Amino acid sequence: MKVLGVLRRAARHEWGPLRSAVSAPLAAKGPRAVPMTLAAVCLTGLLQVVQNRPWGYGPVQALGAVRAQDPLGMALLRTPLSLFVPALDLPVWGALAQMLVVFGAAEICLGRWRTLLIAYAATLAGTLYARAGIAAGPDGFFGLPASDAWIVDTGPSAAVVALAVCVCCAHRARVTGALVIAAMAAETVMKDNLAGREHLAAIVAAVALCATPVVRGRRRGGQGLGDGVGTRSGAPPIRS
Repeated sequence: MKVLGVLRRAARHEWGPLRSAVSAPLAAKGPRAVPMTLAAVCLTGLLQVVQNRPWGYGPVQALGAVRAQDPLGMALLRTPLSLFVPALDLPVWGALAQMLVVFGAAEICLGRWRTLLIAYAATLAGTLYARAGIAAGPDGFFGLPASDAWIVDTGPSAAVVALAVCVCCAHRARVTGALVIAAMAAETVMKDNLAGREHLAAIVAAVALCATPVVRGRRRGGQGLGDGVGTRSGAPPIRS
């Protein structure tokens, strides 16, 4: 019983602030508390349906498929939409569930525009890392084989990882954040591929952002990027 009591206290200490921050707006507004998350999940689901149709695969690839061998300008134009294009070789329901939970928590805890900024920064970090890794070659530090230049690089996984780290940082769930980072590192060790390396690049971007007002400003109750979402206590935002 004493052990259970210790575990309960540890869980409350680890997840209590995050749970309070998420539950209050959800209880007050329901789905209206996470409109951006719902839009992102719907867009991802729609793109999955479209790209699996004979008439839709080409347009989705043309607008949202990123490869390291593509010209940089084209890749940068496609990167924002690539975040919402599910990988064809992975179950889409897993990606949608991750987005609903992690994007939703981030939208409430960090704000709508911070969530989008972090998600895009993580996706961009993966895109740019792939190019740098291939340029370094398989023998270089964190280098990649030339064959990875042809891999279609899409999906929300890098954004999900980065947002999870930032939410944990913002609400002092340090153990959970460390476990996310450790899991991604273990994934790369066990299955060393482009996706795993890009997850690590996304974590580096997330850690850098955690040291900036992009994340820390939310904890102080400020509006920062003007997202209009409440403070972590659920109280109305203070406006100057």
